[in-house]
Amino acid sequence: MIQIDDKLISEDIFSEEFVCNLTKCKGACCVEGDVGAPLDKDELEILDSILDKIKPYLTQEGIKALEEQGTWTTDPEDGMYVTPMVEDRECAYVTFDERGITKCGIEKAYEDGAVDWQKPISCHLYPIRVTEYSTFTALNYHEWSVCNDACTLGKELQVPVYKFLKTPLTRKYGEDFYNVLSEAADEWKKAYGS
Repeated sequence: MIQIDDKLISEDIFSEEFVCNLTKCKGACCVEGDVGAPLDKDELEILDSILDKIKPYLTQEGIKALEEQGTWTTDPEDGMYVTPMVEDRECAYVTFDERGITKCGIEKAYEDGAVDWQKPISCHLYPIRVTEYSTFTALNYHEWSVCNDACTLGKELQVPVYKFLKTPLTRKYGEDFYNVLSEAADEWKKAYGS
């Protein structure tokens, strides 16, 4: 683990390589799993406030799920805030393009300028999972078989996880944090990298 301020960062973020390969996985991370995407508490109000603006970007099934469950819900196992799901399948905010690849309806609305919030930070940061503890924050690399193609492409292109996630890491923690993280990655690579 590497410590930066109150954050403990798994060295896997430096050593593992990852680049989303949507042509292969079709965005399975938005469809697979037993609960929706994790949400920060401050994102709940945002989801409530943008619902009407993002509805035109969502599927009828997604809209129905949001009307029945609300813009967010809680994981019955741990009480964590999560996005609602359509019939225990895909995230209620997901859409599908003509090739069957998932897209985030919130992100599509953001790209069109309909809203000024891109998407839940947990989605943007994936495959990093953030866990908040009372005295520190843990950033861990999450391995999931649906992302095997992303790992393969990351290795081919030689893109470590932290570089692939520069934009969301900067969005979440700021440019100064990302610069220190990059320096730590360079030092780590000198000491442990091949």
